[in-house]
Amino acid sequence: MSARLRLGLTIAAATATLTSLVAPSASARTASPSVPSVSARAASAVSGRAVSEPPETVVLDGGRLRRTRARLEKGDRRLAGFLRKLTARADNWLDQGPWTVVDKPRPAPGGDVHDYLSQAPYWWPSRPATADNPWGCPYVQRDGQRNPEVDTGTDRQDVEKVFDSTYDLALAWYYTGEKRYAVKAAQVLRTWFLDPATRMNPNLDHGQFIPCKYDGRAIGVIDFSQSCTSVLDAIALLDTGAPGWSRRDRAAMLAWNTGYRDWLTDSAFGKEEGAARNNHGTFYDMQLAALAYATGDEGLARRTVLAAGALRVDPQIAADGGQPQELARTRSWHYSTFDLVAYTRLAAIGRKVGVDLWAYRGPDGQSLFKAVDYLLPAATGAEPWGHPELEFHRFAASDVVRAAADAGDRAARAAVPRLEAPPGGDLWELRPAAEQLDSIAG
Repeated sequence: MSARLRLGLTIAAATATLTSLVAPSASARTASPSVPSVSARAASAVSGRAVSEPPETVVLDGGRLRRTRARLEKGDRRLAGFLRKLTARADNWLDQGPWTVVDKPRPAPGGDVHDYLSQAPYWWPSRPATADNPWGCPYVQRDGQRNPEVDTGTDRQDVEKVFDSTYDLALAWYYTGEKRYAVKAAQVLRTWFLDPATRMNPNLDHGQFIPCKYDGRAIGVIDFSQSCTSVLDAIALLDTGAPGWSRRDRAAMLAWNTGYRDWLTDSAFGKEEGAARNNHGTFYDMQLAALAYATGDEGLARRTVLAAGALRVDPQIAADGGQPQELARTRSWHYSTFDLVAYTRLAAIGRKVGVDLWAYRGPDGQSLFKAVDYLLPAATGAEPWGHPELEFHRFAASDVVRAAADAGDRAARAAVPRLEAPPGGDLWELRPAAEQLDSIAG
């Protein structure tokens, strides 16, 4: 269960063809006819942006956020209700953290305390622990069954808190202007990513290790793929002039993200994860495109989104919209919605670089719209989900349905009133980007 879902529960309890993809980029629709150069975007990331300008967000639509803030400033009562839910979440983070990779009981197998460490969630000891075999090795896989020991002694839980807290806090600051939210978000970011004594090295060499078997695995990349785009958007919000977030912080964060982007493209684990043909590959593309855009390499971002049609949609989505690889899982509902979180976020990034992934049609008619529509009967409660699922949560599909509705899917738009709100309430109006609303991985 993610930190955000746990927080939501707490608050709730308390209160066509490939060319058809090409579209005008966000920058092409402005007064300037050309896309900003790499150096121009990087310079913008370092120098910050005036608070009156739209934030240079990666997944979220900065112009939409600015319009939403203007409506709040004019007293929109409906939005004010959503804002109360958001600030309640942000308030919960004010007395938590900051978190760091250096305080785990044991360092990663390489011995560097600054290296991130997580343990494979679905692997379990097969023998009782003894003095000669303290881990109970060998470990065996149980798909969909989470080993509780992965939440102790590693960085997995803490990094989720970093992702979730900075996102909530930055959004709360952007909409309210309250300094305390920005200062806390900046503290969390500096502690985890920047301060020499506490920073994380920009690699995932020891993600999802298996005791007595692997010191790290390529699939550990998904630990960051799921939520690191939230940090990129949080940074973009803070860059509009947040107190406590300096030009030096911006430059250091840009350097960290550039180093991590290069690790994704150049390391053996990054390349292996990029070759995955299931949700891991989709999330890899989403993470790489986001980092490329945030660090000024719009060419890489565009190529990544453009390739996703043939590379991801064609083999992953069937003609009827089902996702066969995810439907075969013991958590088929979770993984079907989970994969679409990556797709919808990737599509949002694509629109910023002139690629409309929603418009893509595979050789058998596959599309993101069909994949979302496949979920609608169960998402609206009209029909039961007809595939294996150990823990069904109808609300898990709500964000991806909202994303499809915003992209023009009429069936999704009609389904929106019948969706189930997630724990803690529906915040789509304030942060219109799909999130993983049910979680079994951290």
